[in-house]
Amino acid sequence: MRLTTKGRFAVTALLDLALQGNSSPVKLAEISKRQHISLSYLEQLFAKLRQRKLVESVRGPGGGYCLAKNMEQVSVADIILAVDEPIDSTQCGGKENCHNDKKCMTHDLWKKLNGLIFDHLGAVTLKHLVDDQHVRQKNVLQMQDMRGAIPKNEHTTASV
Repeated sequence: MRLTTKGRFAVTALLDLALQGNSSPVKLAEISKRQHISLSYLEQLFAKLRQRKLVESVRGPGGGYCLAKNMEQVSVADIILAVDEPIDSTQCGGKENCHNDKKCMTHDLWKKLNGLIFDHLGAVTLKHLVDDQHVRQKNVLQMQDMRGAIPKNEHTTASV
């Protein structure tokens, strides 16, 4: 599968947007700063995401972008396809002309892989990704709490 930065950045940007909640629109400049993605690149991606009705834009002061659907309704596959990113592992783009204008010996293998990848990415929603991020943040906080609970003198080992 040739997943380029276009697909990766689109998923990252929508995850960032989803993590901010729907309380108020999020400015692309904020996502750009947090995720280190060029603002002009985000503008191009969000134009496509808006066309596919995955995000809505709000104009004026306090404007920005919001999710157009519930997080449970937006899959990673939806996002990747919205920015015109093909989910295709075949060398021929599915045209079956990979080897001297004929289907290569491994074409069906790559075609099946495409199906598995698409099924997996279609089953993973923004809600799943948001929940994963919350679990990670909780685990980091617990680790920090555990480190803070250990007295400093217990960090050193006694020499025998």
